[in-house]
Amino acid sequence: MEIAGRHVLVAGAGVTGKSIVPVLVDLGARVTVTDGNADRLAELEGLGAELVPGLTEPPEGTVLVVTSPGWRPTSPLLVAAAEAGVEVIGDVELAWRVGRLREHPPSWLVVTGTNGKTTTVGMLESILKAAGSNAVACGNIGYAALDAVRAGYDVLAVELSSFQLHWSSTLAPDAAVVLNLAEDHIDWHGSMDEYAAAKGRVYARTKVAVHNADDEWSTRIAEEHAPESARRVGFQLDTPRAGELGIVEDLLVDRAFVADPATSAEELATLSDVRPAGPHNVANALAAAALARAHGVSPDAVLKGLREYQPAPHRAVEVAEVAGVRYVNDSKATNPHAAAGSLRAHESIVWIAGGQLKGASVDELVSSIAGRLRGVVLLGVDSPVIAAAVARHAPDVPVNSLRPGDDEPMTAAVSAASAMARPGDVVLLAPAAASLDMFSSYGARGDAFAAAVRVLRDDAAGEPSDDS
Repeated sequence: MEIAGRHVLVAGAGVTGKSIVPVLVDLGARVTVTDGNADRLAELEGLGAELVPGLTEPPEGTVLVVTSPGWRPTSPLLVAAAEAGVEVIGDVELAWRVGRLREHPPSWLVVTGTNGKTTTVGMLESILKAAGSNAVACGNIGYAALDAVRAGYDVLAVELSSFQLHWSSTLAPDAAVVLNLAEDHIDWHGSMDEYAAAKGRVYARTKVAVHNADDEWSTRIAEEHAPESARRVGFQLDTPRAGELGIVEDLLVDRAFVADPATSAEELATLSDVRPAGPHNVANALAAAALARAHGVSPDAVLKGLREYQPAPHRAVEVAEVAGVRYVNDSKATNPHAAAGSLRAHESIVWIAGGQLKGASVDELVSSIAGRLRGVVLLGVDSPVIAAAVARHAPDVPVNSLRPGDDEPMTAAVSAASAMARPGDVVLLAPAAASLDMFSSYGARGDAFAAAVRVLRDDAAGEPSDDS
């Protein structure tokens, strides 16, 4: 971090840029910020940086480019920087380097993967706090790792995307996990192998490489990218082998961080201690427990942390029960892999799905959960693709495809789903698709679902609705 008095270029003036600029200025760098959006750039006025719109190559004398994670490697500015021999890093890499400047650098426990990252990081934060650590969840969850480092936390539970990892060159977590891998962000990375390689960066310098023994990609990435010096710890939804965490009857158990893994195990929690329910969230809990145990956390703290964990919004959250039917909001299930985990958590489902599939196939998903479906309600631009998959793999399941012109599509979807459901069923919003064709975000989509369910509940009770 020899940047005092030297030129540093920040690519991107969004949320990440606002986090980066004050740090670089405090370190004494001469900072220039560029962005194609002049209004966004203007929001950085007064932070001590020169603001230049639309640069396509670094200014002369630039020694470092710090990019926002969404900028693709093929962006002309970043290509020009690489060709000029100027190092390009992201905000996470900057956070790592700034943290190394502290007398007592923070410990990094890092979570990545296609699905389950935010839940796992939330569980991990709760476990660490239960152990008495000065810890925080940060990274790709709305609280920047750079801000967490500056705030002085001792332990960071860090969620990282493949974009952030692509721009991280010296990150060396104390422990890290790739939860799973499924087709996603291929338009950014170019191929599944490149996507996997970006995820694999999390293992490159870690001390403990935690992997999902039930996920072929996670296991492969750990084998290919973790250094020989790293300790390898697996987890699975079955009886664990020595060196793993897993399930014995209804118990989460540890056969890795015990005195004699060959002959002993430590009980951590029960399945009923894991919320939200479902096999995918049990896997997330095991991953969080493995990272925490790698950090030296006791079994008692793992149990306490899992029991105290509060699920984040729009992640398999039960909104209400109406006439014996439970309504569950998993709007964050924005791809088929995420939706599969949510669907497998319930036996009889009316599934609300649809949106932007981004080219992903849903045939494997539909065929794997066909026997659980009471009915399907579809909305969004790619609903015909899902309808065709249901027709192929679950031809006897009724499908209601909403018309594009419906003024309140989620209200219509909830009404249609409630008409299909029977007592004991779950009406599940697990769209398997992105939301931007109809909503401003997956959060807005989930809020619309919850509001519609509350109206349904209040109508059933004969009460005025807060949402009317």
